[in-house]
Amino acid sequence: MGALARLLSRRSDTEAGPRKPGPLRARGPRDLLHASGMTTEQLRVTWIAVSWLLTYPDPGALERYGALRELAASLPEPARSGVRGTLAALEGRDAVSIQEDYVDTFDTRRRGCLHLTYFSHGDTRRRGMALLRIKQDFRAAGLEIGADELPDHLPVVLEFAAGHDAERGAKILRANRPGVELLRLHLEEIGSPWHGALVALCATLPRLDAEDRAAVLKLAQEGPEEETVGLDGYGLDSDAADLAGQTSAASPPDSCGSHAAAPGPVPVDLMRGRPS
Repeated sequence: MGALARLLSRRSDTEAGPRKPGPLRARGPRDLLHASGMTTEQLRVTWIAVSWLLTYPDPGALERYGALRELAASLPEPARSGVRGTLAALEGRDAVSIQEDYVDTFDTRRRGCLHLTYFSHGDTRRRGMALLRIKQDFRAAGLEIGADELPDHLPVVLEFAAGHDAERGAKILRANRPGVELLRLHLEEIGSPWHGALVALCATLPRLDAEDRAAVLKLAQEGPEEETVGLDGYGLDSDAADLAGQTSAASPPDSCGSHAAAPGPVPVDLMRGRPS
C-alpha cells in the first residue's frame, strides 16, 4: 500500500487552503481537454504512444517501438520520460518474455484490468449502460467498434482519442479517472515496465480532486462492485443488454471480464475519419 499511502498524504487543489474569490467561469470541453497544460497535438501524440505500448506486444506492436521513441521526443515532462521509461524497460528483451509479462500483468490481475468500466462499475448492470455510452461516443464520430472487443478497452479508447475525437476521448478517460489512477498505482507497486506508460497517460488528465482520491482508495480497499443476479438485460435496451452480457460471460476468477485473456484490442483504424 505504499503508493496508496502516498496518495492519502497528497492534498488536492480543493484541500490546499482558502483562495481569493474570483469570478465564476463555466469550463467548456476545451478547458477540460487542456487542463493538463498540453496542446491538442501533444495530447494526441501521448495517447497514441500509450495505446501502442499497452497493446498486446505482437511482432507488429514491437516494431513500433523505434517510432515511439521519436514521438516521445516531442512531448513535455512527465509524459516524455514516462513513454521512454517503458520503452527502456522493454527494448532489448525477447518477444516471448515481454508477451508473458504482459499477460501476467494485464490478463490475470483485477487491478491490472485494461477495461475502464470494470473499475467504475464492476460486474453490474450499470456497466452495460456505461459501455453503451462509450459506444455512442464512437458512433457519434462515425466509428463502430468490432464485435469481438468491448469499447472501454484502454488502448482502443486512447486510439480513438488520438486519431478521431480528442474531446470525446478525453471525456471517456475523465469519467474513468479513478480506475486509471488505480491502474497506475498498481503498476508502480509491482514494478511493472508499463508503469511509465500510465504516468504519461495521467499527465494528459486533470489533477485528481478530493472525490477522485476517495474513489481510488475505495476501489483499492473494496474492489469493483459485483452483482449476484444475472446480467440478463433487465432494465436495459438491447445494445446495453448485449454489452452487459459480454461482461458477465465466464472468465478466470482473478480477471476483469470475459475479454481479460484476449491477445489485444481490435484497433480503431486511424486512417478512417482521421481529422485533418
